[in-house]
Amino acid sequence: MHPVARAWNQLEEVLVVFLLAGMTLVTFIYVVLNNLYAAFYSLADTLPFAENALFSIGDSILYLAQEMTWSIALSKAMFGWLIFIGIAWGVRINAHIGVDLLVRNFTPALQKIVALIAVGICLGYCLLMAYSSEEWVAALFRAGIGAEDLDRFGVMQWHITLIVPIGFSLMFLRFLQLFLRILRGQQLGLGGHSETEDALKLAGETQTEEPRR
Repeated sequence: MHPVARAWNQLEEVLVVFLLAGMTLVTFIYVVLNNLYAAFYSLADTLPFAENALFSIGDSILYLAQEMTWSIALSKAMFGWLIFIGIAWGVRINAHIGVDLLVRNFTPALQKIVALIAVGICLGYCLLMAYSSEEWVAALFRAGIGAEDLDRFGVMQWHITLIVPIGFSLMFLRFLQLFLRILRGQQLGLGGHSETEDALKLAGETQTEEPRR
């Protein structure tokens, strides 16, 4: 594999793991803080000799929880980035079983043509969405609107929505790789053959079982 392609694949995987872990960690900390301060308040009521210390700890945790209102907005932003990077990653690992099922319904002679048409439609869609979303991001950049609950950190709306044109551009490149592989005869369908065969087999078994009922 080419070093650039290998680095691209590894970066994609690292970003998916980082976003998923970061989103989970931020949400976990916020939930813990929102439930932990009540425990210290309860302890303060049952342990009068440590009442002041326990109330102080509870107040500190409550303050941190109230200050972390930005965590919800951050989790949403990270989830949005995860979706678009994950879609491009899904194209790379051949996770589009539904499209491949359609292609595999044709005869072997037509599968290559249908696959190229299907990937060509995906390429056109990605190109259109990348161009349209780029204009949307440019409009948000000119407006200079801060992101809700994240503007205190200098995060603007265009920072978050920037992933949309980036994501569709990454998808375009992944589909282009797929198009070239099909064109060169390196693969017949859109990939995911084992999953497709399992799905077709399951569908066939379901059809044979229905008359018996």
